[in-house]
Amino acid sequence: MVTEPRAYVWMTKHTGNLNVLHMAIILSINAGSSSVKVSTYKTTTNSPATQRPLQLAEAQISGLTAPPATFTCAASSTHIKDKEIQDINSQEDAFEYILNHLTSLDSVPEISNKDNITHACHRVVHGGDYPDAHIIDEDTYHHLEDLTELAPLHNASALAIIKACMKLLPQAKNIAYFDTSFHASMPDAARTYAIDPGVASKNKLRKYGFHGISYSFITRSVADYLGKDVSETSIIALHLGSGASACAVQGGKSLDTSMGLTPLAGLPGATRSGDVDPSLIFHFTHDAGKPAPGSSQKMHISQAEEILNKKSGWKALTGTTDFGHISLSEDPQCKLAFDIFVDKIVSFVGSYYVKLEGRVDALVFAGGIGEKASLLRAKVAEKCRCLGFEIDQQKNGNEIKDVVQGIGNVNAGHKILVCQTDEQVRGIPSREYTETEDSLV
Repeated sequence: MVTEPRAYVWMTKHTGNLNVLHMAIILSINAGSSSVKVSTYKTTTNSPATQRPLQLAEAQISGLTAPPATFTCAASSTHIKDKEIQDINSQEDAFEYILNHLTSLDSVPEISNKDNITHACHRVVHGGDYPDAHIIDEDTYHHLEDLTELAPLHNASALAIIKACMKLLPQAKNIAYFDTSFHASMPDAARTYAIDPGVASKNKLRKYGFHGISYSFITRSVADYLGKDVSETSIIALHLGSGASACAVQGGKSLDTSMGLTPLAGLPGATRSGDVDPSLIFHFTHDAGKPAPGSSQKMHISQAEEILNKKSGWKALTGTTDFGHISLSEDPQCKLAFDIFVDKIVSFVGSYYVKLEGRVDALVFAGGIGEKASLLRAKVAEKCRCLGFEIDQQKNGNEIKDVVQGIGNVNAGHKILVCQTDEQVRGIPSREYTETEDSLV
């Protein structure tokens, strides 16, 4: 399957043909709380608008919260893996280091000059009510700052990189694409909390959902695999990684998803609790509403948010965030963590199967755990056998090489698939955006 950066979609729509730009250099930037990843693409000179961009390089710095940070880079003849680097303490430091390294590569002359970079597209976790990608101007930036109050642990890193881009690459056009946008199609009954409507409206308190960039990629990829139009594709998708969620996709659109106002809701994760009784935190600590140690004037984080987002999940139960270790361990706490994860996943699969009225093309596993944890996939499928899902043990044990790969019994009622999702790019052709162009201007 061919995919394309979101910035490419914008340029195609607003120029009609990329010949107008002669050549565009695009940075696709994913800023996490402890890492920064940058992929670089170019458009081919004198190519038609249908020509997809070519990836030039990819670089990542990890371990910002657990020094020393490590640097990985792949570009033509250059290959660096997990090189320890010093004095990199923030997302801005990491981005500047990556940018300087990429522009110094002799093997990638297209980006030897920073002025050649025309677009920087940023993954922003919380986009509020933005239904699609948005050019970042001063008003957009301040609106995203306001949303940081809803997601202080998730938007701050992206905003730091956006600010760095504006400083280091003043000529580049910055475009934000949001994890929340894919879920804009959720009906009111799915997105609305049973709280005072006036307070909810004033404070923007509703379910937004996340991992939308991944679910968009998964939906398009599965539709291509099945030979169906996206609008005719209905799946139950599981993005399972250190952050995990589930999504019911009906006719190519999000019907419901497990994450809510923030990514904390729904499935447990490496350090997240997932769904708990809201009153639990006040019994856990009497200081729930007080500022956490990592809180600052610009980023307000309560102790409740700190505990449930960073001090819970598998790590709290087992002492490790390594799900591969947890799934194979004989330790009772590891077995419990594994069983809890399976139980919560199965609960969402069953619920979404009913919401989709049984009209399900496939159960799809994705994310780092979804792609690699064959035992987890087998256990989930076993629990869901009554719904018509049945795994093929041999296929399930095979290495996942394709973008979408079948692992289900061919005689079962529904397919089981694994999708190697990619949040750096998004596989939606530009024609999908022609009806929503105003959202980008």
